Amino acid sequence: MSVSKLNLRRVVNASGKMSILGVSTLSDEVVEAIKEGAQRYYEMEELHHKAGQYIAEQLKTEGALITNSASSAIALAIAGLITKGDSYFVEHLYEINQSLHREVLIMMGHLINYGAPISTMIQLGGGEVKSVGYANGCTMNQIEAAITNRTVAIVYVQSHHTVQKSMPPLKEISSLAQKHNIPLIVDAAAETNIMVYSNYADLIIWSGSKALEGPTSGILAGKKNYVDFARMHNQGIGRAMKIGKESIFGLLQAIDQYNWQEISKEQQLERLSHFECLNDLNGITVSIHQDESKREIYRARILVDEKSVSTPATHIVKALKEGEIAIYTRDYHANNGYFEIDPRTIDDQDIPLIINKFKETLEARSPIITDEDFT
Repeated sequence: MSVSKLNLRRVVNASGKMSILGVSTLSDEVVEAIKEGAQRYYEMEELHHKAGQYIAEQLKTEGALITNSASSAIALAIAGLITKGDSYFVEHLYEINQSLHREVLIMMGHLINYGAPISTMIQLGGGEVKSVGYANGCTMNQIEAAITNRTVAIVYVQSHHTVQKSMPPLKEISSLAQKHNIPLIVDAAAETNIMVYSNYADLIIWSGSKALEGPTSGILAGKKNYVDFARMHNQGIGRAMKIGKESIFGLLQAIDQYNWQEISKEQQLERLSHFECLNDLNGITVSIHQDESKREIYRARILVDEKSVSTPATHIVKALKEGEIAIYTRDYHANNGYFEIDPRTIDDQDIPLIINKFKETLEARSPIITDEDFT
């Protein structure tokens, strides 16, 4: 089928590597690897085993398992730690049984929704979510006090989505987990390099389609026994999450060509400098900000003075998505009067298009939209 038959709108992605926009675009080499994998037959168990071994070697971990997404890697990791290699419970994961410990600790500030609640993924794996601390802070004492003999894991989410202030660092949580012999899972789905977490985590989760720019997929890597526990659930809940041979080959190629870093700071700033012309517009202020989690990612923040412009930021981001070309910005804070431009997912030819449509939106000077217009 030709893409043109679907009559899809063109999308300019100034938001970043977001699942709602298909995450990443694929290189010709990755597409060719997908084609190669798709047009042949393999013994899938052998393919999974050898592909996992290869990824573990690349990531310098004891073991690795390819999943169909980072979300499924969370569920499989939890399921594995609950059943601990017991084949009966792999097939009866949700059976009420007092011998199965299911308690999973996670800081309240890490209970995020990244397109789906992380709590749902933990529960999908059979876990019972036990939140610790509060949305505006957590202490090591609170985490340690929450540990019981039924605790099977601690989940730490490395993401800009989480609360950054007043949260204990990963290093301290890792030490606590080791002290109590509790597996620590680090969800680093969107990070550029998960190897930096191998000294702290027992299991690490990585998206294959974000920083890696591979096909829709995920990676669960870490201690071999814990990975093997999770692997057993490919004959359980993992059956509903299986990944195809074509995606496995595409992911392997993406890892082979990955250079372990985003586009440079200098490249990002050069691309963002073009948006400084918007400072000439009445009521608009453009400034450059680093990612909230202090990754080497920089974005242009466009602050809208509603009194001067008479058009709120929520209206602007909505208007940018309308028309023949949909422009998606990073609009988590539009209700606070600003939105951001992520330079990593735009091409040079997209820049004037974004600027011109932004100016057109302001010139239209539409009346202020109330909350009722979004219900």
